[in-house]
Amino acid sequence: MEEFIFGTLATDQLKLMHHRTSRHGIQHHHHIEPRDPEPGSPILLTVRVGTDVQIDHVACYYTINGTMPRGERGHALNGQVITFERQDVQWDTLAWGYIQRWSATIPPQMDGTLLRYQISGWAADGDEWFADWPQVKATAEVAAAAYFRGEAVSEQLAVGDPHQPHTFALSVDRLKPPPWAHDAVIYHIFVDRFFPGQGRDWLQTDDLNGFCGGTLWGVAEKLDYIADLGADTVWLSPVFCSRTHHGYDVIDYAHVEPRLGGDEALRRVVSDAHERGIRVILDIALNHLSNEHPFFVDALNNPASPYRQWFTFDDSALGYRSFFGVPTMPQINAANPLARQWLINVGLFWLQQFDIDGFRLDVADGPGPDFWTDFWTACKQAKPDCFCFGEVVDAPQIQQEYVGRLDGLLDFHTCDALRHTFALRTQTEADLRRFHGRHRRAFPADFLMPTFIDNHDMDRFLFIAQGDKDVLRQAVRFQMSLSNPPVIYYGSEVGITQKVSSRDGLGLHVNRVPMLWGDQQDHELLRFYQQLIRDRRAAS
Repeated sequence: MEEFIFGTLATDQLKLMHHRTSRHGIQHHHHIEPRDPEPGSPILLTVRVGTDVQIDHVACYYTINGTMPRGERGHALNGQVITFERQDVQWDTLAWGYIQRWSATIPPQMDGTLLRYQISGWAADGDEWFADWPQVKATAEVAAAAYFRGEAVSEQLAVGDPHQPHTFALSVDRLKPPPWAHDAVIYHIFVDRFFPGQGRDWLQTDDLNGFCGGTLWGVAEKLDYIADLGADTVWLSPVFCSRTHHGYDVIDYAHVEPRLGGDEALRRVVSDAHERGIRVILDIALNHLSNEHPFFVDALNNPASPYRQWFTFDDSALGYRSFFGVPTMPQINAANPLARQWLINVGLFWLQQFDIDGFRLDVADGPGPDFWTDFWTACKQAKPDCFCFGEVVDAPQIQQEYVGRLDGLLDFHTCDALRHTFALRTQTEADLRRFHGRHRRAFPADFLMPTFIDNHDMDRFLFIAQGDKDVLRQAVRFQMSLSNPPVIYYGSEVGITQKVSSRDGLGLHVNRVPMLWGDQQDHELLRFYQQLIRDRRAAS
């Protein structure tokens, strides 16, 4: 069975295209040393100059007071400037040309400094190019979306202006993940599929793309079950107002979807969970929202709308940037200062008004590391022990850009390795151990990467293991031996599987089956999970 976890890098063609486009113009990709600068440490910046531009000078314009830096051809118009030195020239066979590497050092900064910077390069007789031209990233996204639609993949760069600056951001601080997160055992609940509650039955269980009737009242009633399992953290699928069963297309970020029980039900979940020592994580999409959200509706229909710049309108067939070209999920322009502050305020609202313990951040690579610098530091100021981890389904060198900007990322690479080792048997356990040892050394120990064997966007582990629960036990035993927080996707602990594969073209929702309760559960498997979690806690 073919796995499809890394969709944007699913084929050799997409990997090659991604590599080649990243060798255009000037690319920085948040390449700094150290990865997470602390007060008093100089910050080394590195850029790569591609085969398609002639660059003789590179400069960095930066500010330390939160304002936007500006500069032109080595002269700072706001803030300060440092110049880069050329380090070496390297041949890149896949790009079939020479790549230049330049570096510069920003002097040490004080604790709490928010550093914003732009990088540009130019030749004496040429234009000024700015680093990380956003259309390079957009090209990779457009190509992947075309591949998913079965269309031809083109390496032609998307339309855009490489002379418009991209502003990088980093915080010089000593912020770390909260101590409790290191030892957390996370239970991932898809709310509509977990439990109806209040004496109600499921609405229906056949159409998995429709509503099945799970609610937050049902979650509250099953907190003792979660505590008995041994989990001390609940990760809830999106609960904000939405017209879909999954909730990743939000219409209103300030309220809980009434179908799930509304604001009162979430307050009950949080208060009852906290009484049991269980923390509550909300899944939130800040990369995109619903095309029915009032801000987007106004921006779409009114060129003079104050929200027009909160989105990216273009001359594509759809007319605007969206999540993988899906018309109902327009992408938010998090680079816009007003849109960015609004998104930050959304996070603060749930931390402060509902006492939420943190966020699982959907499509975190959409807004990018610079946005999360602002979001994460604001969340830490509001609630220092909150836990914010992101979803970045990409290569490790891209994931490393989020060190110092989030508490951590979901570990898709370990998930992929676990599935290939135990369920698909395409590699040995020795291969797995060798990979994982190197993988963990690639990231700081205090950058938490929760592990999992399946989630709501991939076929369930037991399904790809062809129902072999001994194989499931092997995978979970290995997962629970790892140092990072384990995530259990609801129902895995009682033997839930699915009927068909998402690769059959029916959609990702086929694994979101209703939770099994009572005699339908595999109680022997449940006891196995409970014992593993007890053993894990005893060893910590």
